[in-house]
Amino acid sequence: MPRYKKVATKYKVTKYYISAKTIEDMKINFVILLVCATAFFLPDAFAEIKVETVVDGLKIPWELVFAPDDSIYFTERDGKLWHIEDDGTLKLIAEFPASNTYEGGLLGLALDPDFEKNNFLYLYQTYVEFPSHQNKVVRFTISNDHLKDEVILIDNIPGALWHDGGRIHFGPDGMLYISTGDAINPSLSQDIKSLAGKILRINNDGTIPDDNPFENSSVFSYGHRNPQGFDWNSENMMVASEHGPSGEKGRAHDEINIIKPGQNYGWPEIVGDSEDLRYMNPALHSGDVTWAPSGVMYYDSEKIPEWKDKFFVATLRGAHVMMLNIEGEQVISAEKIFGDEYGRIRQLVQSPDGDIFMLTSNGENDKILQITDLQTTPLTVGTKQTEPFTTDLWVYAVTVGIIVSVGIIAYKKLRK
Repeated sequence: MPRYKKVATKYKVTKYYISAKTIEDMKINFVILLVCATAFFLPDAFAEIKVETVVDGLKIPWELVFAPDDSIYFTERDGKLWHIEDDGTLKLIAEFPASNTYEGGLLGLALDPDFEKNNFLYLYQTYVEFPSHQNKVVRFTISNDHLKDEVILIDNIPGALWHDGGRIHFGPDGMLYISTGDAINPSLSQDIKSLAGKILRINNDGTIPDDNPFENSSVFSYGHRNPQGFDWNSENMMVASEHGPSGEKGRAHDEINIIKPGQNYGWPEIVGDSEDLRYMNPALHSGDVTWAPSGVMYYDSEKIPEWKDKFFVATLRGAHVMMLNIEGEQVISAEKIFGDEYGRIRQLVQSPDGDIFMLTSNGENDKILQITDLQTTPLTVGTKQTEPFTTDLWVYAVTVGIIVSVGIIAYKKLRK
């Protein structure tokens, strides 16, 4: 069972390096004094952060979301759905069959924008339909930490051992967006009739929005290989990450894309940049280096001011977080943070109060980490766990035991 502890690590967000090669000692001292004074009078601009372990002992946590009451739901890829209640109690509220794939399973998770009224919870799931795998998006109503009223919103998304996509988010327009992989069949990415290698867009009841780019189709964009993350900035620009090839057309060339409705992002016809106007070029790609990018988060809080209005991309193979400054549709800068500190990173999520929750994806003893400022008291998660339906089964077993015991006693008395 998972274990829980807190491990704090401090990072200095900004460092200063002053060269003395051509500067007199007096000028150097003046510059140092000026920097120190600025840091003193503007503490928020040069704030330190800390990283604390909220939960450990997990196995490939994939997605995390905050409910309106600040409680947390998260998935593990092998089929577990967890709830961290607002008092810090951790509960296992559902467990689905494992998909026995390398990249599929219980993946994306989203709560309805109107969750406080309808209690709708959405999951992206990989399942086996002999002789292949499929993916689906399912809506449940959650009540007292039990799932009920299952509704399949979209099904028969091609799946495979690899390239299952899996991220789901509600966009600023209230529509549900879904990223799907090419299911190791690259030609499907260019087939508008296939749901593979796409970003899909549907209503919360599974119907197709009238303003989708292709008539009677959930397809929003196509030509994707394996997009595993996306988010929107304050101007509603959608940024997505995508795994590049790993053999079939060379290697690397992972992508960061600006997603626009109806556009073709080229896979498998092009890799990286192209002069072919039929395809959208990536805003940034990794060249000959492999990042294996996953979750994407846009940070819009003042809590860590240096990071405000930046996009953050979790990387798996790269084992770092990439911080992107994107202005317009141009990547102005890209900076690596947390390099080789926590291994493979799956997702980053901004909390309602401006903290960042980061999920590792190393396969064993994975963690949920909280990134916050030094003044914030980190979340403390209790060790109590409740297996789904455990209480009901216990009551049932005791009741049956009592009935059987009473029956045996009565039978013996009748025998006498």
